[in-house]
Amino acid sequence: MNVVSRLLSPAASARVLDHSDLGEVLDLLAREPIDNAFIGSRVEAAGLDPWQLGGEMWGYAANGKLTSLCFSGANLVPINATPDAVRAFADRARKQGRRCSSIVGPREPALDLWSYLAPHWDQAREVRPNQPVMALREPSAVVAPDFRVRPVHPAQLDILMPACIAMFTEEVGVSPVAADGGRMYRQRVAELVNAGRAFAWVDGGEVVFKAEIGAVTRAVCQIQGVWVNPKFRGRRISEGGMAAVVEYALRDFAPVVSLYVNDFNTPARASYHRVGFREVSEFASVLF
Repeated sequence: MNVVSRLLSPAASARVLDHSDLGEVLDLLAREPIDNAFIGSRVEAAGLDPWQLGGEMWGYAANGKLTSLCFSGANLVPINATPDAVRAFADRARKQGRRCSSIVGPREPALDLWSYLAPHWDQAREVRPNQPVMALREPSAVVAPDFRVRPVHPAQLDILMPACIAMFTEEVGVSPVAADGGRMYRQRVAELVNAGRAFAWVDGGEVVFKAEIGAVTRAVCQIQGVWVNPKFRGRRISEGGMAAVVEYALRDFAPVVSLYVNDFNTPARASYHRVGFREVSEFASVLF
């Protein structure tokens, strides 16, 4: 038996969870509500039905008790994952083949998961091993909110979309419209707009600043898609814009606001710190 095979032979296997496991899953998600915001929001809204959830939820049990989770959909996301659980999730993911566009989650289990899968899957397009997770619980005490940033009206969707596409392409390195002409991405953005979770400063028919609240649970919401029009960068516009989004988020969605950011994005990290965000943990992402 070679080293890789030995490493991918966990003491117990992972299984697909169903509605009967929902209570235990919610309890596990609640242990780390900030780290688990993305998946927690989906489970709170859709339960564990794969069609509604957008993927399978795998579980790993120790001594008969569910201890770790892994979401397997467009992303592969380890959740509260112990080392034994990571091996079990890697074994299951290896057997089914790569179906995800990324592995993302708390740094150590995400990178460990990739270390087991790397010999079996295609080479990653990029590995981002250090992504600080940041959070705050009150409006900025230093930066005044710029309320030119407002909730986006559905009639403004066509104005917002080019900014969303530009942000995604800059951040991920590929266009979100390549696969299907942008139909599914536009649908997702429209859902956020209709839910009052997309915010922008629109001036003269173009977006100056924008951000969305991509995930909402009872405990926390997560900001995503922060973007400043290149024509306006260097003017600290993101600070007032983020302070405004934070106020909307705390008022309307959750008592804690979070986000995660690439460690190499020094200007963004400095802006978030000035608004009042503080680092609480660290993620890693593997992009395919």
